[in-house]
Amino acid sequence: MMKGLPEGFLWGGATAANQCEGGYMEGGKGPGTVDMIPWGENRLAVMQGHMDYRELPEDSYFPAREAIDMYHRWKEDIALMAEMGFKCCRFSFAWSRIFPTGEEEAPNEEGLKFYENIIDEMLRLHIEPVVTICHFDVPLHLEQKYGSWRSRRLIDAYLRYCRAIFERFKGKVRYWMTFNEINMLMHLPFMGAGISFKKGENELEVKYQAAHNELVASALATRLAHEIDPESKVGCMLAAGQFYPYSCDPEDVWEAMKKDRVNYFFIDVQSKGEYPAYAKKQMEREQITIQMEPEDEAILRENTVDYIAFSYYSSRMISAHPHPEIETSGNAFKTLRNPWLKASQWGWQIDPLGLRITMNSLYDRYQKPLFIVENGLGAVDTIQKDGTISDDYRIEYLSAHIREMIKAVEEDGVDLIGYTPWGWIDLVSASTGEMKKRYGFVYVDKDNAGNGTLERRKKKSFDWYQQVIATNGECLRQDGRS
Repeated sequence: MMKGLPEGFLWGGATAANQCEGGYMEGGKGPGTVDMIPWGENRLAVMQGHMDYRELPEDSYFPAREAIDMYHRWKEDIALMAEMGFKCCRFSFAWSRIFPTGEEEAPNEEGLKFYENIIDEMLRLHIEPVVTICHFDVPLHLEQKYGSWRSRRLIDAYLRYCRAIFERFKGKVRYWMTFNEINMLMHLPFMGAGISFKKGENELEVKYQAAHNELVASALATRLAHEIDPESKVGCMLAAGQFYPYSCDPEDVWEAMKKDRVNYFFIDVQSKGEYPAYAKKQMEREQITIQMEPEDEAILRENTVDYIAFSYYSSRMISAHPHPEIETSGNAFKTLRNPWLKASQWGWQIDPLGLRITMNSLYDRYQKPLFIVENGLGAVDTIQKDGTISDDYRIEYLSAHIREMIKAVEEDGVDLIGYTPWGWIDLVSASTGEMKKRYGFVYVDKDNAGNGTLERRKKKSFDWYQQVIATNGECLRQDGRS
C-alpha cells in the first residue's frame, strides 16, 4: 500500500483575480460584473440578482476594484509563494482584462502580457500555474448587452477568450479550470454568472438556461484546449461539501440526497457528458424549458473534463422539516447546525472528516482525479505587540483537514492531484466583501472600508505550511498536534 502522498504532489495556494488583483480599469481592463458588487448591506441582494447594481447609493464601496493590489505587487507576492515552497499556484485571469468588453476581435495585449509576466515568474521559481478561466468574472458589457450567460451569445465570446489564452500559454499552463464553483450559479446568480432577474420571470428557468450555456461553453473549451495543446488538462470546479441528514428519518435522508444532486448536477454533465435523469425529471415537473441546439448533446458527450476540482470548507446538514432555531451560515447558503461540530467565527461548521467523506463521494461518483483547490478558515487575526500573528486556530483547522485528505489518498485510494488552500494571502471575502475575514498565511494591512497600507506580513502559519510542503505532509503524521 502506498504510504502518504505521491511524489510530485502539487502543494500550493489559491486566489481569484477579483478578490486580490485590483488594478480596476488599468492596463486596458474593462469593468467586470464582480467590480459592481458592493461591501455592506446591499451585497447579498446584488449577488442574488435581486438588486440592480445601477441603483446602488453613490457612496457604495466596491472592494474588488483595489482588493489587495496584487496587480502592482505580484512579484513580491510570488516571492512569498516560493519562500513557502509552493509547487503550484491556483489563480484566475480577469476576462475583462484580456477582452475589455468581451466582444473585441483581438485580445488586449497589455492584459495578456500581465499574465504572461506572472506565469513566467512562477515557472522561473518552479511553481506550476493552475489557471481558472472564469472565476465569477464576466465583462460588464456582456451583462448589459446580452444579460450575461442567459444568452447563448456568451459561448462565442468565451471561446474567443479561451482561444487567446490557450494559444498564448501553450506549453506554460498545463492545468485549466473552465468555471469556478459553477454550481454557485444556483445560489448567487449575479456573482456566479452575472445573472440578474426581471420582475415576475421564472428564475429557476433562467438559471438552468444559463447553466446549459455555461456547460456547452465548458465542453467546447475543453475540446479547444485539447486541440491546441494535447498535453493540457481541463477540469471542472464545484463548491463541494456533503449534505448530512438531520436524522435517520428517511425523509431527511431523501432531502439530503436531493440537495447533493443540486450540487452534483453540473459536474454530472461535465464529467459524464449528459444530463442526469433526475435533472430531466425535475425540469419536466417544474415545466422548465431549456433552449438547446441539435448539436449540444454530442458536444457535451464528446468533451468531458479530465479532472474534478472542488472547494471544501464545511459539510452541510438538511432536514425535510423546518428547524429555524438551529440554522447557521455556510458557503453562500444557510445550513442546519450540526451538534457534533464546532464552527468558525462566521458560523461555518468545521468538519475535517467531512473532507474525506466528500473526496470519496466525488471519486466514487466520477472515477476521475480530484484536485482540492480551495480549503481554509476565515478568521479575525490580531497583530501582537511584537508584530507577530499567532494563528494557531488556522494551523489546527488545516492540519486536521490535510490529515483526512492524506487518509483518503493512502487508505481509500482516491487519486488526488494537489491541494491549494484558499486565500494563501489575505484577500477580499467573496461572500461578505470583508477583509477582516482572513484566510491567508500572509497578513495584508487593509480593513473592511479599504483603509490600510497593504503591507504584507507573515503569520505563524507561514512557517508551518512551509514545513508541511517540505515534508510532503509527513510532519503531520509525526506530530499529531501540528
